[in-house]
Amino acid sequence: MSNFSWGPQDITAPARTTLRKVGAESGLVLEDVATGWVGAVIRVEKSGGLHLMVLEDRRGKRKSFELGFGFLLEGEPVEVTAPQAAGTKAGPARTASGSVKVANQRARTARASRIWVEGKHDAELVEKVWGDDLRVEGIVVEPLHGVDDLYSAVKDFAPGPGRRLGILVDHLVPGSKESRIAAEAMTCPGAHGNVLIVGHPYVDVWQAIKPSVIGRSAWPVVPRHLDWKTGILQGLGWPHADHTDVAVGWKKLLGQVNTYADLEPSLLGRVEEVIDFLTVPE
Repeated sequence: MSNFSWGPQDITAPARTTLRKVGAESGLVLEDVATGWVGAVIRVEKSGGLHLMVLEDRRGKRKSFELGFGFLLEGEPVEVTAPQAAGTKAGPARTASGSVKVANQRARTARASRIWVEGKHDAELVEKVWGDDLRVEGIVVEPLHGVDDLYSAVKDFAPGPGRRLGILVDHLVPGSKESRIAAEAMTCPGAHGNVLIVGHPYVDVWQAIKPSVIGRSAWPVVPRHLDWKTGILQGLGWPHADHTDVAVGWKKLLGQVNTYADLEPSLLGRVEEVIDFLTVPE
């Protein structure tokens, strides 16, 4: 929700202020002041003698609003009017995550809340698929470069109301080292209700990419004694001699990811859960 504050007369007596008029074009993201609903215009229709627009939020939920006053566009109060080129039935453009694409939207000022991921590759994958959504929401993704000292990191962050943390952990399965680390981190002061730790079952975020994106039915099996990324590259027949080869291999793999459909559901659900946790009003 925007930080713009409405006075008592802003909605009830809009005629006292001349507001900028904007057409309810498909993809335009608006905030309804009365309810706090934020969504993109997906269509404009007439019903019961009223001119309505349907707003779809980032979770795919829809709600109808009468055109007129009581809306914010990028924090600015506006009067929403019928679009100039009405009648188009084309669906709204979508981002790589499947959300409605926000037309000409500037990035929102960053929130105090953060998404933490284990490493650089995790951060790049999240950016590739959810970057558009995160910029609209003002959410920054930061790599931790490992979670071994997660408790101290959470403590230093000092979570609290309006300062939340969503943490995505690799190989977060019952009985794992990562599950014990996550449990310890949740005992940190301020963590309850303000920190959410989720994870996927994969050893590395590479596995959260469907192998079909590179024409494989499954990822190669990596022997326990071998570094996982090195073993994957070797199993694929790609160069794997050093860190440079690993970096090149990752870029090649990431380059084949175009939308959420290229990722495993076990990762998709967790990232969406974190974003919802950080953006739903407290």
